[in-house]
Amino acid sequence: MGLFERINRVVRANVNDMVSKAEDPEKILEQAIIDMQEDIVQLRTAVAGAIAAQKKTEALYNQNMTAANDWQRRAQLALQKGDEDLARQALQRKKGFAESAATLKQQLDQQTAQVDTLKRNLIAIEGKISEAKTKKNMLKARAQAAKVQEQLSSTVSSMNTGSAMAAFERMEEKVLELEARSQAAVELGGADLESQFYALEAGSNVDDELASLKAQMLGGTSKPAASLPAASGSDVDDELAKLRAEIDQL
Repeated sequence: MGLFERINRVVRANVNDMVSKAEDPEKILEQAIIDMQEDIVQLRTAVAGAIAAQKKTEALYNQNMTAANDWQRRAQLALQKGDEDLARQALQRKKGFAESAATLKQQLDQQTAQVDTLKRNLIAIEGKISEAKTKKNMLKARAQAAKVQEQLSSTVSSMNTGSAMAAFERMEEKVLELEARSQAAVELGGADLESQFYALEAGSNVDDELASLKAQMLGGTSKPAASLPAASGSDVDDELAKLRAEIDQL
């Protein structure tokens, strides 16, 4: 393959691509209808010209046939009058007109067939144009819908919904985290309050028991339990020392 042929092919390919991209379906459909209508005008002109030629040929044919018939009648009249020479001349004239009429008849038959063909083509093309006009409106509506869909898809793509959705999910996680931390703080606060009351209650019980024990040892209103043996002072001191030692080890 030669260099110039390759360059020519590349140029034609690029031009075709540019033309294809530049084609607007709506405009192309409108232009196609206009072209069809122009073709119809030309075809109607051609049909009208063919019909006119047919009529002219038909008129000439009729004239020659009429002239041939007239000379036939004159030849008969000359014979009736006994003038054979005049009858012969009349028949010669008749022959010329008859031959012209025969030639015109062949031409007229051809023109008639041509006109019939042109008429059928005209009717067929007019039907196609009518169908094309109906289809054009449908195709234009579909093209407009496709353009709207394409614009919508382009808009949705440019919105970067993936990134926005990811940010939304991150914020949702943060809200859940804040709620969990808030709930934990409430629970911890409640637990600390309960521990404080528990300590107060425990302390109150120990204080009450200590007061009761002091009252018993000092011989207050409270009496020692009967089951407990009487303890001497040294025993009490030993017991207290032992109790302090155990408390220190805790």
